[in-house]
Amino acid sequence: MKILRLITVTAAAFFHTSSQGQNTIDVAESTLKVSGLSEEIFYYGFSEGDQLIFSFEELNRKELKEIEIIELPASSKFMDYKTARIDNKTITITNTGIYKFRFSNSALTGRICKFKIQRIPADQSKKFNTNVYWKTVYDTTYTTVQEKYLIKSDTIINNITDQVAKVHSQGNMDGNKSYFNFSLPPNTISWSYYIGVDQGGMQAYQNATALLAKNAGPIASKLPGYGPLASLALGGASYIAQLQSGEDIDFWIVQGDNANLWQSDQQFYYIKKGKVLNDYSRMLSPLKGNNLFVCLSNDNAITGVQVTVKITAISVNEEWGLRPIQKMHISSKQVAYLKN
Repeated sequence: MKILRLITVTAAAFFHTSSQGQNTIDVAESTLKVSGLSEEIFYYGFSEGDQLIFSFEELNRKELKEIEIIELPASSKFMDYKTARIDNKTITITNTGIYKFRFSNSALTGRICKFKIQRIPADQSKKFNTNVYWKTVYDTTYTTVQEKYLIKSDTIINNITDQVAKVHSQGNMDGNKSYFNFSLPPNTISWSYYIGVDQGGMQAYQNATALLAKNAGPIASKLPGYGPLASLALGGASYIAQLQSGEDIDFWIVQGDNANLWQSDQQFYYIKKGKVLNDYSRMLSPLKGNNLFVCLSNDNAITGVQVTVKITAISVNEEWGLRPIQKMHISSKQVAYLKN
C-alpha cells in the first residue's frame, strides 16, 4: 500500500517544477497528439540568463522517438530518445533567442503527449515576451543566362512560277490535261496563286498590276518582285478582277503522288480546286515542299485554251544570335522573430 501511495503522489506532482519561488513563470502547457510517422514543433523565446524548465509525459506511457530543444538556427541544447517522461529538465539560456521544441514520433500509431515549459527569469527579463512571431522575407538573386535574340529578319518575295500552259480540247489526240510541278522555298510563311484563261485572264492580271502600282505605298512598290500576288500573300489587296465571260478551266492544286493519281483518273486528294475563268487566293498551307503540282483540265470538246499560271511565295529569313542577360529570381521564406 505504501508503494501505491508513492506512485499516486508522484503522478499528481508531475509538471511541478522543483523551483516553486515567485520567479517561476509558465511559458506553455499543452496536451497534443503526435500522429504516427510525424512530428510536432513549437517555438518560444527566451532571454539571456533565463532558466528553461521542461517537463514531458506520454499519457499512455508509450515511448516517443525523439524530443529535442534547439536554439535557432541550429544549435541543439537538449535531446532525448525513446522516452515516455521527462521531469523538470533545466537549461541555462546563454543567448537571447528563439528555441524550437520538436516532438518526433516514428511509430505507426499516434502518441498523446503533455508538456510544460517554464522559465525562471533573470532580474532584467521578468517582462520578457516569449511569443514568437513570423514574417515573410524575400530574397532576390541573379543568374546569367544566354538569351536567343533576333539579329535581323529579311522578308523575301519569291515569284516561283510564271508561265502560260497550253491545254488542248477533249477532242485532241494529245489529251486535254496538263500539269506541272512547283516548290516552295525554305521559311515560307504564305503563298498565293493566279490562274487565268486566254487573253482575258492575262489582261485581268496586267490591269491589277497597274492598279497596284498606282495605289501601293512608296516602300512596298520598291520591294523586288512586288506585285498583285505578293500583295495578296502578305494579306493585302490584289486588285485582280473576276472575269464574267470567256472560256473556263478546271484546276486542282495537289501534293505528291496525287498528281499521278489525277493523271490516271484515280481517286486523289487536293489542296485547292475550281472551275474558273480566272481565280486567285492566298494560301497558308502547306508551307513547305518540293512536290506540289498545278493540274489543269479542259472540258471544251473543240477549243483549246491558254492558261496563265502565276505563283508567288513569301519567305522570311531570320538570323539569330546569343547574348548574356541577368535573370532575376525572387524567393520567399518565413522567418521567426521576437518582439521585445
